[in-house]
Amino acid sequence: MRLLAEMLSYPFLVRAFVGGVLVCVCAALLGVSLVLKRYSMIGDGLSHVSFGALSIALAAGWAPLAVSVPVVVTAAFFLLRMTEQSRVKSDAAIAMISASALAAGIVATSLTTGLTTDVSSYMFGSILAMSPSDVKLSVVLSAVVLGLFVFCYNKIFAVTFDESFARATGVRVSLYNVLIAVLTAVTIVLGMQMMGAMLISSLIIFPALTSMRVFRSFRAVVWSSALVSAVCFCLGMTASYYFSTPAGASVVLVNLGAFLCFWAAEKVRGRLRAGKGRDR
Repeated sequence: MRLLAEMLSYPFLVRAFVGGVLVCVCAALLGVSLVLKRYSMIGDGLSHVSFGALSIALAAGWAPLAVSVPVVVTAAFFLLRMTEQSRVKSDAAIAMISASALAAGIVATSLTTGLTTDVSSYMFGSILAMSPSDVKLSVVLSAVVLGLFVFCYNKIFAVTFDESFARATGVRVSLYNVLIAVLTAVTIVLGMQMMGAMLISSLIIFPALTSMRVFRSFRAVVWSSALVSAVCFCLGMTASYYFSTPAGASVVLVNLGAFLCFWAAEKVRGRLRAGKGRDR
């Protein structure tokens, strides 16, 4: 408690906690659908697109977020259309788009400003550098993402598990697939400064996989993912402050530890059930 009180006495750490928890919860909620739909690597692909857009914007002197949000949303839409209507598989499409965007960002950086502090923070993350305006934008956009997810929860559930049945019941599957992709794109852009292009996909993948080790229902996995993500972020930030390690990497390692703990709990529960079955 003393360590936590000491951390919260710094305004930049308070901003980091507020913005980080909101982004982590958004990423975890969307990650459940993405993992179940085998689109878990879309976060990694869109993060590279975001890095390319941010690098070009910084090189041209434009507002980074104002440029990256529409670019990443467009990339998400294009990625869905490519995988739905062509012979290109989802993993190949993600790899192609992410590699191209990352290369474009690196070239733009090398030809203009070079690897500045701003560019480096978007590559590797620099959550402690979040300004009050960054936090306000994160709060507003995170509220929009959470509100749309809750409002469209039933439709997202239907589209996640059985697109054919959802389409037969009148659900506009393409619309809600695009909605999931757009919300993911916005979350990726928000999390870039926090985790960086190299680690942002972990916020999408780890909480969902961790919760699926123990829970089976969609609702339970969604709630557990949000809670696990928020707790892991707070623990990671605390460990980063105490051991003076990079914040983004610390959060990922805590998420890995949570996954291993849940995986061990799943194995123990399975053995206990098998033992009870033999006793009967």
